[in-house]
Amino acid sequence: MRQYIAALLTLIILAPAAFAENPQAILDLQSGARTDANADWWPRTPEDATGAIQAAIDSGAKTVTIPYIGQPWIVRPLKLRANLELVFEPGVVVLAKEGEFRGKGDSLFTAADATDITLRGYGATLRMRKKDYQNPPYDKAEWRMGLAFRGCERVRIEGLRIESSGGDGIYIGATKDKPYCKDVVIRDVTCHDHHRQGISIITAENLLIENCTLSGTRGTAPQAGIDFEPNNANERLVNCVMRNCLVEGNAGDGIEFYLRPLSRDTLPISIVVENCLVRGGDRSGIVVSALEDDAPTGTIDIRNCVVENTAREGIVVTNKAVTSARVRFTNCSVYGVWPDAQSTPDKPQVPILINTTPKVTTTNPGGIDFIDCHVYDTVARPVIAIAASAQDITGTLHIHNPNAVPPILTGEGATLQMVVRP
Repeated sequence: MRQYIAALLTLIILAPAAFAENPQAILDLQSGARTDANADWWPRTPEDATGAIQAAIDSGAKTVTIPYIGQPWIVRPLKLRANLELVFEPGVVVLAKEGEFRGKGDSLFTAADATDITLRGYGATLRMRKKDYQNPPYDKAEWRMGLAFRGCERVRIEGLRIESSGGDGIYIGATKDKPYCKDVVIRDVTCHDHHRQGISIITAENLLIENCTLSGTRGTAPQAGIDFEPNNANERLVNCVMRNCLVEGNAGDGIEFYLRPLSRDTLPISIVVENCLVRGGDRSGIVVSALEDDAPTGTIDIRNCVVENTAREGIVVTNKAVTSARVRFTNCSVYGVWPDAQSTPDKPQVPILINTTPKVTTTNPGGIDFIDCHVYDTVARPVIAIAASAQDITGTLHIHNPNAVPPILTGEGATLQMVVRP
């Protein structure tokens, strides 16, 4: 008995926080005397805090706080609900439990067909275990997300650092009942070291992404900083804005649009990307692809953006039909891409590429504007390569290159004006 009491006292002294709970506060919440909750009210262990956080979420409290406790909150997959503000205190780390997340779609936090959800965590980190998921005994998958929202409305994600998921840092997608998310704000968020994408936008209406950093994606294709990539023709990309973001050091393209699943019956596309910097990375900077003959109308506006030091092209538009959504680059700049590359007609390694690929339905490529864009280069090569059959390629490119170079490689259908600058 004496040994038992001594062991119990030692446990209480060494780890009182590990068993913290506040039954009176929980009773007050249940009686309606208060509307807030703290995950520290429910019991947990140092090895697993899933029950405490999930109980706090499920309590019905309008605001749930995850407090700083001096050690990570170690969790299995968690489910969000409607009408929830989830606040992570500065310094909080929510860490995926080692050996868990065996399901191919097991995500850190998931919400489906829910409304009015806010996750706010300036100075807080959500971290998974990407390297574990990339190897046995885990089944190969790309859907273990940091945050997954499907068919949700009025979602805000602010201030969080989201790291090392087995899929995307943030996924915005559909459910069977609702093929889009609506009224979504992602602000002041860092998505770093994810397996598939920093952010995947599958389908959204009224989306704002601002002041975010999307970096270090590496694992499985596309490996982009952000990818706008619908799955079905009944989905949408309407009133989507991305601004003031840094996209850096990803294994795939920086900002990617892959739009083949959409059709002429899809709502017109309306996307603006402005004041963003794409830097470094193993592929291209900004890529728009697969707006083919049956693609929707609308606009993709890229404004005041900079691409620098990417391993491949700064800008690529591929398989873009002249009749599909207009793609417009305004006051964009490309610096130092394709370092030391040598262009040939069959493999143009140039700062800007407009092309088609085999086995696609793009009868007449084109419908692209470059409005006062600048290319800074030190390699003796053309500024832009354009598919010979392209039409309606307009605007002005300002060329900054110490070498005397031909401005265009092929592309008889282009009416671009080239201005050589010192």
